[in-house]
Amino acid sequence: MSLKQNLHNLKEKYKGTKMAPAFNAIHTFLYLPNETTHGGTHIKAADDLKRTMNTVIMALIPCLIFGMLNAGYQHHLAAGEVERVTGFFSGSFWSLSNLWIGAIKILPLVIVSYGVGLAIEFVFAVIKGHEVEEGYLVTGMLVPLIVPVDLPLWMLAVAVAFGVVIGKEVFGGTGMNILNPALTIRAFLFFAYPTWMSGDKVWVHDAVNRAGSADAISGETILGSYAQNQEVTYTMFEKFFGFIPGSVGETSTFLILLGAAFLIFTKIGSWRIIVSTFIGAAVMGLIFNAVASNGIIADTSKFYGLMSASWYEHLMIGGLAFGAVYMATDPVTASQTNKGKWIYGFLIGFISIMIRVFNPAYPEGVFLAILLMNVFAPTIDHYVVQGNVKRRLKRVKVKTA
Repeated sequence: MSLKQNLHNLKEKYKGTKMAPAFNAIHTFLYLPNETTHGGTHIKAADDLKRTMNTVIMALIPCLIFGMLNAGYQHHLAAGEVERVTGFFSGSFWSLSNLWIGAIKILPLVIVSYGVGLAIEFVFAVIKGHEVEEGYLVTGMLVPLIVPVDLPLWMLAVAVAFGVVIGKEVFGGTGMNILNPALTIRAFLFFAYPTWMSGDKVWVHDAVNRAGSADAISGETILGSYAQNQEVTYTMFEKFFGFIPGSVGETSTFLILLGAAFLIFTKIGSWRIIVSTFIGAAVMGLIFNAVASNGIIADTSKFYGLMSASWYEHLMIGGLAFGAVYMATDPVTASQTNKGKWIYGFLIGFISIMIRVFNPAYPEGVFLAILLMNVFAPTIDHYVVQGNVKRRLKRVKVKTA
């Protein structure tokens, strides 16, 4: 008997029982949506919410694999075992040794993220008697990509449980949450366990364990170096392609942009939000560059090093690009109107750079900016709609006059 037939039999056996949502979730994930249309008045297509989520996951896979390689590379580089890369296909980066180290550190993060999150989703589905919601398919992949490589698994499990229950389920589940669940998890980790989410020892595997030894290694991110007014030695090549310390999946702007192109081509991600976020960040970066170059602040090094960082460098370092492509475009928490998307994205980019420069305690400001704009997205859409209504009413009055 085939797997499909076995699953169908189990589905029929548990139909109407408490466990029905669990079996329906497995069956629909592998084969068909649980409910399909049959009438001739509907537009029929093969895609549903699960397939949409799977498309986003496919766009994230290159970042995941690169993150594994980079985790191993940064470990060997900090230990003095390899030379810095000079080309994209440098052998010191694309090695099985790097991939192995990255896999044994990052795959457990993925397993814990999905295991805890989906378990909670299944429990809520069984208790409430509704179908298992698909929203966590993407969240479960995003979370391991926005944390340090050495984050303890129990911390991740606690954060995921908080994010799923408090950030989503209390609002009614997928489609009802006002905050991006992955960023809610990231925020919980940042404020609950700050020493594991910032500093110069958390971004490179094994740096914490060897911090007190003779061969202590430092894995400071570029943002952290600027925050401490330290010299940044990474080249633009390394910054753009991602051969730098940082969160697992956020370092390679090149791969993130490829993912953006894929999401825009498949009409999953909003190009308006992505483009406007980069524009907002560039504008804020240019403003700070002008302040630094015109001597409005006599000594910017005493104020904050990131003020003099080039505006285009702001777009490549930290999690700005990753947040713009994979977080800000969340269809549930983002603005829904076209004009609202431009405003929403612009403010995310603008506020992200503002937080970076003005608050040394939070050099990575993009997750705070997105969460803030998640709250204001309905307000933005409200005023956009009201503006359209007023303009149409004026046209009606002119025609009837």
